[in-house]
Amino acid sequence: MPNFAGWSVVIVTQGDRPTSLSRAVASALGQGAAPEVVVVGNGWEPTALPPGVVTVTVGSNKGAPGGRNRGLAAARGELLFFLDDDAWLPSADTLDRIAAAFAAAPALGVVQTRIASPEGVTARRWVPRLRDKNPARSSAVFSVLEGSVAVRRDVLDASRGWAGRFRYAHEGVELAWRAWDAGYRVEYRGDLLAHHPLTPRSRHRNHLFHDARNRVWLARRNLPAVLAPFYVLNWGLVTLVRALPVPREFGPWLRGCAAGMRSDAGRRRPISWRTVWVMTRHGRPPVV
Repeated sequence: MPNFAGWSVVIVTQGDRPTSLSRAVASALGQGAAPEVVVVGNGWEPTALPPGVVTVTVGSNKGAPGGRNRGLAAARGELLFFLDDDAWLPSADTLDRIAAAFAAAPALGVVQTRIASPEGVTARRWVPRLRDKNPARSSAVFSVLEGSVAVRRDVLDASRGWAGRFRYAHEGVELAWRAWDAGYRVEYRGDLLAHHPLTPRSRHRNHLFHDARNRVWLARRNLPAVLAPFYVLNWGLVTLVRALPVPREFGPWLRGCAAGMRSDAGRRRPISWRTVWVMTRHGRPPVV
């Protein structure tokens, strides 16, 4: 149970990037907000960390969202910041600035920072908007990149944590949808920065399979029944167009889609039609 109103920074790691992990932890400890830092070892016992860092050992790799849930359970703060183990915060006032934004707007529930490589390059996929990919522009959004994101604990309670069964891909979409459905606003802030190496999606094993399976699960778990097929169909068409230069990439996506339809997606809690309207009014109806 949380017992202080400040920050907890949760970093999930498999222990295979010790230098990057040390940098991530140092950037968290260097925040003026003086956060609690929780390091979750996903299938690994965290060692050689600075004094005061809380460690959580998970016997086997539970995937990124599952690891975040373990960190959430151990964290005491009312404000949570989730940071990838190969990301870091270059400015010491990032958490203070987000806390001020939360204090000024009680309905603000989730904030994703801008993410850029150390050379200043922001991948298009790191900006969670469909059309305008200007990384400097802040806006309301309906998905977040999970590697540098701040969340009120109340939002996580309403969403029942991260979608642990997803393991990788689109848990940030579900979190954003559930936040909006609970009456909170989700924002991308282009004036706040985290650094992350510029890496391809393909570094994740079976990323196309997980992309498709989790899209189907996302729809089955969260959308009104009439909208779910349109969401999956739309993303199938988008993936087909993207795969045209490399047709073999569409096969894993189709297999993931089939797995998503056959397997257990978890508890179904469809968002309200009010939330659908809010998303549509912002130009992001939940079929795209």
